[in-house]
Amino acid sequence: MTIERHEPSTTADERTMLEGWLDYHRQTLAWKCEGLTDAQLRTASVEPSELTLMGLVRHMAEVERYWFHEVLVGEDLGVLYSSEEDPDGEFHFTESDTWEEARTTWRTEIDRARLNAAGFGLDDVAKGRSRSGESFNLRWIITHMIEEYARHNGHADLVRERVDGATGD
Repeated sequence: MTIERHEPSTTADERTMLEGWLDYHRQTLAWKCEGLTDAQLRTASVEPSELTLMGLVRHMAEVERYWFHEVLVGEDLGVLYSSEEDPDGEFHFTESDTWEEARTTWRTEIDRARLNAAGFGLDDVAKGRSRSGESFNLRWIITHMIEEYARHNGHADLVRERVDGATGD
């Protein structure tokens, strides 16, 4: 499977452009993981860091769920991998954790995020609030998600280079 990345139009309206850049960064993370084995996807960048490509995908599944479900539509589905006892649980694997499960969960959360966002205008205020009690409109949430992916895609660049030497934007 070859991941195709598409930069958004340079003349699109605001929503199309924001959603386009978010999808571009989602595609970039998928591209960074493409063609690797489960073992490679579990390989940490450098000790003592626990940062792995599979962990980044699991983290982004949690982030998609939080912002587009818990905050945007105001429904708490619970966390996927982390817990009070292990707040970084998305980076801690058992033998039964697989790339297929992580990728499928992440894709499911992206699909849910798109569906939830479709019901809101950019200026619409989310039905839920953040853990600190703040309100956000959809524009802020999408912009934040672009920032979140862009930052973690930088991490993914370094991890991928460590794993097999592959580089690229």
